[in-house]
Amino acid sequence: MPPKIPTDQSGSSSRIVIVGAGIAGLAAALRLSAVARDTGREVLVLERQAAPGGKMRTLPSDAGPVDAGPTVLTMRPVFDALFADAGARLEDHVTLIPQDILARHWWPDGSHLDLHANPDASAAAIRAFAGPKAEREFRAFSKRAAQLFKAFDAPMMQAAEPSLSSLSAYVMRNPTLIPAMAPQSTLADMLARQFSDPRLAQLFGRYATYVGGSPYRSPAILALIWQAEAAGVWCVKGGMHQLAKAIADLAAARGVQFHYGAHVERIEAAQGRVRAVHLADGQVIAAETVLFNGDPRALSTGALGPDMATVAPASRSTARSLSARVWSFTATPSGPDLVHHNVFFCADPRAEFAALEKGKAPQDPTLYICAEDRGQNSAVPALERFEIIANAPPVTTPTSSPNSTPEDFTACQTQTFQSLARFGLSFDRLPGPEALTTPQGFARLFPASTGSLYGQSPHGMMAAFQRPTARTQISGLYLAGGGTHPGAGVPMATISAQHAVAAILNDLSSTSTSRPMAMHGGISTE
Repeated sequence: MPPKIPTDQSGSSSRIVIVGAGIAGLAAALRLSAVARDTGREVLVLERQAAPGGKMRTLPSDAGPVDAGPTVLTMRPVFDALFADAGARLEDHVTLIPQDILARHWWPDGSHLDLHANPDASAAAIRAFAGPKAEREFRAFSKRAAQLFKAFDAPMMQAAEPSLSSLSAYVMRNPTLIPAMAPQSTLADMLARQFSDPRLAQLFGRYATYVGGSPYRSPAILALIWQAEAAGVWCVKGGMHQLAKAIADLAAARGVQFHYGAHVERIEAAQGRVRAVHLADGQVIAAETVLFNGDPRALSTGALGPDMATVAPASRSTARSLSARVWSFTATPSGPDLVHHNVFFCADPRAEFAALEKGKAPQDPTLYICAEDRGQNSAVPALERFEIIANAPPVTTPTSSPNSTPEDFTACQTQTFQSLARFGLSFDRLPGPEALTTPQGFARLFPASTGSLYGQSPHGMMAAFQRPTARTQISGLYLAGGGTHPGAGVPMATISAQHAVAAILNDLSSTSTSRPMAMHGGISTE
């Protein structure tokens, strides 16, 4: 049984409870550490797992922890600002290594292509790969993605509560955005017009999966994701989980209390206001400010108690984003020369996403491989750590089994490693069942998520406006995480925490008799 959690006895109004130590919960804790220091308010983080990180998780191996979650770090200014607002420097707490090669890509026809941090190097590589026309198309696409990213950073990502009317007015004031947005097109449709080489359309269509979508159903505006990656990709020394650990350690050093193995069973509210958090072991922690860092669907479905069922009601019925089958293991590889980020494309992307749309695992999946010990500015060990990700449907259909079976494991292992063998890539050992996380496994790890890794589906032009925002209709209850605006991904979840903390501080200031509180800083992700 987890130890008894000591809490401030001066009253629940001086206590802020964060439920969940995913990246958004951690970022919020670090920003709120100034509140703990300046006002004496108690900040508690309750996490039911044994370590911080949420989806930024690891599995053990004989070569050390292997990442089993996010692997790509982009939009570094988001994290620089997070640490700066805590009076610290990111580089003093984690080592970030810029990647000259953003990703290495292979196709079944034997062709391969590197995309580089240097845009001219990428253009030259595409010219060698597919000719001068493809180079011109790539440069035009990159310009388009940069235009979209710059245009929608402030009114969407940085806005705590974006509205369709304000965004429409913004676009009308900047009409050159309309053709770049291609509002009547899916991402796949736009890319088919943009690139004459279908391999490049397939490559840039893959960015829809970064937010759990299909390029055949996601809006063309998601082309802006390429700009986030083109602006720089970093490798975290030791693995992505080191970023979560660094944020937790700094927040703890500044007075935030972290309690692991603390399973929150229920959030209590009365008269429209949060009152307490109930743990599975019977402990009750009074609190009038609670930040929930989890899938909002867990609240709306009653998984955190009946008092929360009115929160984010649309999440009960809104379509879910993709899940994944994730391998985390160690081995010695042979075959193609890998870099840190690698993609092995399937032969027919339309068939791949059609299967996912039907709730089935594709027979010929695209496979992403993170070679975790490469790109680290150090010698590659003989025994390397790998994470392999294949898109998979969430556990939402009536025929979806809540549990994986040995047959599922065998089929997944055969499919994954035989697919890679066709590219000439093999490993001296194959991972066992303990190395595989399936959609069913993610559904168990993250309650009421249906195994979806990105929250609500990004399909459709209105998807960005359908995510819940930081404030809820229950006073004192706030939301942050990849299922909350501005959306999925490590940088986006971190921005959601900034929105939530700003709302918390504003509300506390308006009701406090002490001096006003403010969150300093503020970032641009451009």
